[in-house]
Amino acid sequence: MIEHQHTHEKKTLWVVLLTAVTMVVEIIFGLITKSMALLADGIHMGSHVLAIGLSWVAYLVVRKVSKSEKFSGDSGKILSLSGYSSGLLLLIFAFVIVVEAVKRFYQPVDIVYKEAILVAIIGLVVNIASAFLLHHDHEHSDHNIRAAYLHVIADALTSVSAILGLTAAMIWDIPFIDTLAAIVSSLVIIKWSVGLLKESGAALLDIKAGK
Repeated sequence: MIEHQHTHEKKTLWVVLLTAVTMVVEIIFGLITKSMALLADGIHMGSHVLAIGLSWVAYLVVRKVSKSEKFSGDSGKILSLSGYSSGLLLLIFAFVIVVEAVKRFYQPVDIVYKEAILVAIIGLVVNIASAFLLHHDHEHSDHNIRAAYLHVIADALTSVSAILGLTAAMIWDIPFIDTLAAIVSSLVIIKWSVGLLKESGAALLDIKAGK
């Protein structure tokens, strides 16, 4: 188990670095192109930097306490706590995106579609690469690595939504489709984060599945 945790630690570090760079690019271009869906994707990816960074820190802590004779607790609880925190962060960011998207309905702006779509595609490629990096065997899974993995999968779905929304808005000249794409993605994120909160919360409280 310790060996797999060390492998997960290295994988999460690589994903944190890769995601951080992409986050900066998407947010900058989201502001420049005035795309709500692209900005939402960038902000969502920012939540991944925090959440996956937290996952990486959790593995560091577990590795340290496992070597300490003073620690006699369950190190698995640390990973579950990290997963719970990740779900909470994701939920907060999702609500922020919904609020901003609703504002955009009342205050529409012009969108530079081609540039926005290009960056969204780059974001999708990064998400797919991150998913491959974080892929793991189910029997060696824990709430921490599962949270990190599902974060990038959810972000990939957000990227797809942004690309489809921007493309449809550009073809039919209906800008609000881009905003709708952001809202739909946020609803999916909210549902996923609530599920993660329930699972990791149950582990923290020693509640068996199905109870």
